[in-house]
Amino acid sequence: MSERPNRRTFAARPADPEQWIKSADAASRDGRTPGYTARLTIDITPELRGRIKIAAFQRGVTVADMLRDLLAREFPEDEGDLS
Repeated sequence: MSERPNRRTFAARPADPEQWIKSADAASRDGRTPGYTARLTIDITPELRGRIKIAAFQRGVTVADMLRDLLAREFPEDEGDLS
């Protein structure tokens, strides 16, 4: 009997997460995002998640794009970059 091929599942973690995050294809569709990005994970209630998704849909944008714009407005680059 033959063995099943070892396939990665949808939720499988990458072997090298840092390299995966820094991959060149991580740039956004509009080209405004630099080649390197980082993931931000937050815990929110299902109700808030629903409101965010509805707001994004009504504005005709993705949730990620809407939140990136929100964070960019709240934390502009010219305000004392500490890095």
